[in-house]
Amino acid sequence: MEIEVAGEKLPIRDNLVREIEAAWESLARAGTWWTGAERLAIAAEARAARACGLCQRRKAALSPYTVDGDHDAVGELPAAAVEAVHRLVTDAGRITEGWIGTLLTGGEMPALAETEYVEIVGVVAVLTALDTLHRALGLPLRGLPAPIAGAPGRHRPVGARRKLAWVSTLAPEDICADDPNPYPVHGDKNIHRGLSLVPQEVFNFFDLDVELYLKDHEIRDFAHEYRAISHAQIELIAGRTSALNGCYY
Repeated sequence: MEIEVAGEKLPIRDNLVREIEAAWESLARAGTWWTGAERLAIAAEARAARACGLCQRRKAALSPYTVDGDHDAVGELPAAAVEAVHRLVTDAGRITEGWIGTLLTGGEMPALAETEYVEIVGVVAVLTALDTLHRALGLPLRGLPAPIAGAPGRHRPVGARRKLAWVSTLAPEDICADDPNPYPVHGDKNIHRGLSLVPQEVFNFFDLDVELYLKDHEIRDFAHEYRAISHAQIELIAGRTSALNGCYY
């Protein structure tokens, strides 16, 4: 397929087009803990966070946790959800276990469920990937789709435990009979386990990720080049981006 950038038509892989469209649909469809309309509200809040005055003051502060105030919210999400979205978008590198604990136990605002928080991370990650692709291609951001009717599934994996990260994750050996298994397609490394408390978010993110980046078995297959740029060029871009974003994975 082709995509038009600055008046020039450029080729784009069919698999990538397919997963981009699937990702947009995943944002609009009911998830495990949020409705389609709420997931789109999370996406809208993620875009708005970049212009939020409170977030800008926190970003400029030596410690973001010394700056109080109200976010420039654009919807009607719960305050804890807005706080989660805005920090994830604007200052993820300085998120602490204490901050997550406050979100989940409640303080000045009603608590956010651990499962709800993990699904927010998934939505923000997918939206960020989609929007970053548009920015990189010099394209305007795509409008958010209309919500798809449906109710959240609300199944928490029975085997999920808080032993790997600041939130509960589902280890392959702890998957129970009624738990969705998020690992057969993309692998079960720690990075895949990060969203595993909400297994559908593992699929939503990594189905798109492997087309934007590489499939797990391709990453260390240095005998073959799967993209128009080489492994070395891909990792140079990835490493530089990680450093700029304060990613310590």
